[in-house]
Amino acid sequence: MPLPARGTAFAHNRKPLWNRPDTFRIQWERTGFYSFSREVVHLVIYTVRPGDSVYSISQRFGVSQQEIISQNQLEVPERLVVGQALVIPVETIRHVVRPGQSLYTLARGYGVTVEQILQANPSITNPSRIQVGQTVNIPTENLRKRTIDVNGYAFPNISDITLRSTLPYLTFLSIFSYQVREDGSLASIPDERLIAAAREARVAPMMVITNIHEGGSFDSDLANVILSTPQVQDTLIQNVIDNMRSKNYSGLDIDFEYIYPADREKYNAFLEKVVNSLRPLGYIITTALAPKISAAQTGLLYVAHDYPVHGTLADHVILMTYEWGYTYGPAMAVSPINQVERVLRYAVTAIPREKILMGMPNYGYDWTLPFVQGTAARTLTNVGAVNLARNVNARIQFDQTSQAPFFNYYDAEGRRHEVWFDDARSIDSRLRLVDSFQLGGVSYWTINSFFNQQWLVLDSLFNVNKIL
Repeated sequence: MPLPARGTAFAHNRKPLWNRPDTFRIQWERTGFYSFSREVVHLVIYTVRPGDSVYSISQRFGVSQQEIISQNQLEVPERLVVGQALVIPVETIRHVVRPGQSLYTLARGYGVTVEQILQANPSITNPSRIQVGQTVNIPTENLRKRTIDVNGYAFPNISDITLRSTLPYLTFLSIFSYQVREDGSLASIPDERLIAAAREARVAPMMVITNIHEGGSFDSDLANVILSTPQVQDTLIQNVIDNMRSKNYSGLDIDFEYIYPADREKYNAFLEKVVNSLRPLGYIITTALAPKISAAQTGLLYVAHDYPVHGTLADHVILMTYEWGYTYGPAMAVSPINQVERVLRYAVTAIPREKILMGMPNYGYDWTLPFVQGTAARTLTNVGAVNLARNVNARIQFDQTSQAPFFNYYDAEGRRHEVWFDDARSIDSRLRLVDSFQLGGVSYWTINSFFNQQWLVLDSLFNVNKIL
């Protein structure tokens, strides 16, 4: 998980491999917006153009201004940012036919049948002939959504309103974190409020243990002590069980990072020991894994994370597919889709697809340019990034290779800045990988800031599994 002192561990090869835009993305490129649906309300992702206002957009789509303002958390609605993505709820999907489209391509793109489209459009008498510019109604009641597992990491200081607003979209709530000590004891956290709220919302609360040194970052030496000492492991496992029982946790997430490569087999053995101790008691076990692109990948972050072993032992594995753009690195997208896809291509060869939860970031960064090694980017929320663009009169751009929004600006001291973050477009692009790779679901780091677009897009594409 990203922490303030993360170093340079996420310096990956950055040659783009992802270049397969789907029907919906092509629609966005051509028209400035594309649409998709959920059970009741249908969504349009609209990119703000020069001269647009909340009023003009509301008139265009036939929705109230207040709906647009509230769904997109617009703090200054009278000042939209050119290039900003807005999620617009609409009652129906009306598709305007473009050159080269047919009823067959529309049906495939929207996940319905040609027969269902014809039933919704009695004026179409010849299915083989539709005209460019013609409006076609898409029957939304038949749009199919797959059910997936959704995990969200939360710190104990999350606000009640953010927590309760997010829980409907989660299967698991992973509370970060219990830090292990060299003697097998645990540094406790105030998690009771989160556990109670999760269970009330039918969300499984997950205890998270980490090899984070108290007040610091992930500690390789601490992990070595735990992994090398069977008696300490026994103490640790018993403390975990006692804590989960007393606090009514549903399972355990193991997030050990920066493990020495020489401790790889020790980590595998420890994981097996944990699973053999917890699974008979009915607990769920998940692990967090670094974003590897091959079994042979080198580096302190990667070597000890054995994908096939974790895929065999754990109930779910969380791929940390973010932090390509990170605090102490050069400016770039936090979770570029081309890099995410490279990780997934390897992951599905080593881990059962249904066990994989793809990592989703919920933040952005503001870098001061030119990048100087050792300097730190400023962390932003996704809403905060758009507010910053508005305040500095920047135009938001969208990078097609990484499928991520960004912008540049100059501060009061004349220094150039580059900001990368997420919006509905980038979120939608990555979520579609869940279907294309047939993954079990997604995991969010973190849910401590509420970003409504994140959950609206998720809800439009999938049903969320509830196991309680």
